Amino acid sequence: MQPSAGFQSVGFAVPPFRLSGTVYGALLNHHSILTALGDAVNQAPYQSPPRGPILNLKPRNTLIGSGEAVNVPAGVMELEVAASLGIVLGRTACRVAVVEAFSFIAGYVIVGDISIPNDSHFRPGVRDKARDGFCPLGPVVTPREKIANPDALAIHTFIDGALVQSASTADLIRPVAG
Repeated sequence: MQPSAGFQSVGFAVPPFRLSGTVYGALLNHHSILTALGDAVNQAPYQSPPRGPILNLKPRNTLIGSGEAVNVPAGVMELEVAASLGIVLGRTACRVAVVEAFSFIAGYVIVGDISIPNDSHFRPGVRDKARDGFCPLGPVVTPREKIANPDALAIHTFIDGALVQSASTADLIRPVAG
């Protein structure tokens, strides 16, 4: 597969930013997901729900623009598709206190999370999540100041015009600043 037209040498265009690098996500960060998994989170090898963030990553090769076609790999019969709120950092951040977190945020963007279904909820295979084009972004980054409460946003996922998922950032286990 060739990189999509949205890729350029200095970054990926999502107005008003040029995004590049890796997108980090927190798995199992919604109360509804843990509820849907039921007792599976209490079975081997982990024996309990996660006590901290379970991070996954979407490297640069996964980024595509909102509305671009996702290429399904040969032999793959099913994909998992979800959307979440992306946090765009405006400056480097490391060990930031919760009370200072919002000052590092430049804006928010919708992030599509596409993956090949995987039985491991705690450690999904990178090859199942980091395929070319498996992370649609956009269509725009909304400046932080335009969102009064990022922990109270509805997010809907549509595939070919059909609603397939509704979620809310109010359902997050770890909120935006957390």
